[in-house]
Amino acid sequence: MKQNRFNDFLYNFGITVFGLIIALLIGALLFMIAGANPFKAYYVMFTAPLQDLFGITEIFVRAAPLLLVALGISISFRSGILNIGGEGQILVGAIFGLFIALYAPHMHWAIMIPLIFIASFVGGALWGGIAGWMRAYLNVNEILSTVMLNYVAIQIYNFLIRGPMMDKNEIVYGTGASQTARIAKEYWLTKLIPGARLHSGMIIAVILAIVVFIFLWKTIYGYRMRAVGAEIKASRYAGINTKWYLLLAMLLAGGFAGMAGAVEVLGVHHRGLESISAGYGFSGIVVALFGGLHPLGAIPASIVFGLLIVGADMMQRAVQVPAYIILAIQGLIILSIVSTSVFITKKGMKAKVLKFLTKMTGRA
Repeated sequence: MKQNRFNDFLYNFGITVFGLIIALLIGALLFMIAGANPFKAYYVMFTAPLQDLFGITEIFVRAAPLLLVALGISISFRSGILNIGGEGQILVGAIFGLFIALYAPHMHWAIMIPLIFIASFVGGALWGGIAGWMRAYLNVNEILSTVMLNYVAIQIYNFLIRGPMMDKNEIVYGTGASQTARIAKEYWLTKLIPGARLHSGMIIAVILAIVVFIFLWKTIYGYRMRAVGAEIKASRYAGINTKWYLLLAMLLAGGFAGMAGAVEVLGVHHRGLESISAGYGFSGIVVALFGGLHPLGAIPASIVFGLLIVGADMMQRAVQVPAYIILAIQGLIILSIVSTSVFITKKGMKAKVLKFLTKMTGRA
């Protein structure tokens, strides 16, 4: 049994690395077209964030929201429902959390911070639950509904931070910046290292990853959700309320994405502002896939992808390439991970790959 698991690990790791190499080779061609040295670019991308405290801490700052979104994605994908609505759920979660932080009566931070996280979870869950209910009870394709709900959430969020929730000082001074007031400093997440942005959000995310693992693999509810994702017809025949578990999966997926919004508000920006998500809703899908749709696997995956994000920013400044080249590289990496997941998850694909490799090496 242990040998089989180790072989599976080697296969999954090898397939993923192969996909990344292909993506980086294509990216190297783009760098050469842009007149940049691909070796220098990649060297900076993978090593520069690790050369000082700032870069290392920034990796974990980016990893925290990515991990939270990935946890929700792992739950929904394992349950057989595809959540592409993380962006919208992050924004709605941030709005719910900001409402509590800005307008609720003053409380001790030990009470207020959990309340903000709960509010953000509820906001994201409600937004994800809309698509979940439509999928479970109306058979509406969840990919379409979650993508469309992203646009709705973006418009609602922008309206609120430019209107009803806009910082009054921006109106008085006439600057007109689209942002809310700053939340009280005592509600900020604890900084782990003085002078750096690293906060306790990563610790919270890791703890929640362990909780999700226990929920999915050690409880009857998690088993039923995974059963629904593996074979919905057989689960229905076995007496499992498949509609409820599809809805529950989206409620939890949206809730975790909503908490990612709370982490960004409490730990990084300390207010609501435009582009607060930074694309974490979509990147979190890649992190979940890279981690094998496993809550514990998502922890190192989020750190690796945090390294790629921070490294890409540093690479752009170091080699002086246009921003769209960096976006293209990130897109290639995402595409490679998503593509290689087919070779990992599809039944019978491993045997075909190994058979092909055997023929190529002449050992047939």
